[in-house]
Amino acid sequence: MKVAFQMDPIGPVDIDADSTFRLAEEAQARGHEMFYYLPEHLAYDEGRVTARGRPLRVQRVRGDHAILGEETVVDLGEFDVVWLRQDPPFDMFYITTTHLLDRLAPGTLVVNDPFWVRNFPEKLLILDFPELMPPTTIARDLDTIRAFKDRHGDVILKPLYGNGGAGVFLLSETDRNLASLHELFTGFSREPLIVQKFLPDVARGDKRVILVDGEAVGAINRVPAKGETRSNMHVGGRAEKIALSERDREICARIGPRLREKGQVFVGIDVIGDYLTEINVTSPTGIQELERFDGINVAAKIWEAIEARRA
Repeated sequence: MKVAFQMDPIGPVDIDADSTFRLAEEAQARGHEMFYYLPEHLAYDEGRVTARGRPLRVQRVRGDHAILGEETVVDLGEFDVVWLRQDPPFDMFYITTTHLLDRLAPGTLVVNDPFWVRNFPEKLLILDFPELMPPTTIARDLDTIRAFKDRHGDVILKPLYGNGGAGVFLLSETDRNLASLHELFTGFSREPLIVQKFLPDVARGDKRVILVDGEAVGAINRVPAKGETRSNMHVGGRAEKIALSERDREICARIGPRLREKGQVFVGIDVIGDYLTEINVTSPTGIQELERFDGINVAAKIWEAIEARRA
């Protein structure tokens, strides 16, 4: 197949951790032809969706992992698969790329389906499954947020469209910084905030469960660094081997059919204790860690699902 990767710059990626690199590596092993471009080089041009980028080959050589051909402009409508793999922030630039990629259907398969990536923001899709999530409020109004904190004591406050643990605050029952933080966030953004009841189980880790075409394939545990509440690996969290629990399987059985139906082939959910906290569809990670811990070739499973959809 002809495969294009829409992603952030490939030069700085960590070849031992980056999920997009592992997907490209597996695509190459399966004989697929690859092309790489940056989101800012995606365009709508007189009826065609085009991208300016380079043919790509990869190798597991640190510092020399991407072999790029001559820059050229391609018609993405001539590709079998386009991967939507740039990282958030989930802003209007990101959303616009999903609108352009929408226009490739049905001839080109975009993974994950951009229409539903746009309509399934990580911290909003969980609202469809209230029985699985911790007590949550999404609001810009300070009185609403303060009332929620009064009801639940210790809470986690974070930007609704944030990622990688940026801007996440633990506010204890006696903390007096809520108004100041609200003033800070609303001063530079018109977006609401999301507030959730603090789950002490996070001290034992924030589990990342990987789903392929709606089926759970495994999990890794992300443990916060000493003195940290956040378990994201971007901010020092440590990945550990862990098995899927019965509760994890129950959560995946509940959400999996919706994800499969909406073309979300590669998804990573976050589970703390018994609660689902996020459903990550934009650019999930974790497949290399899972392969190292459990020997599961998640990239191969993802490509098998894509090849089946193309067939």
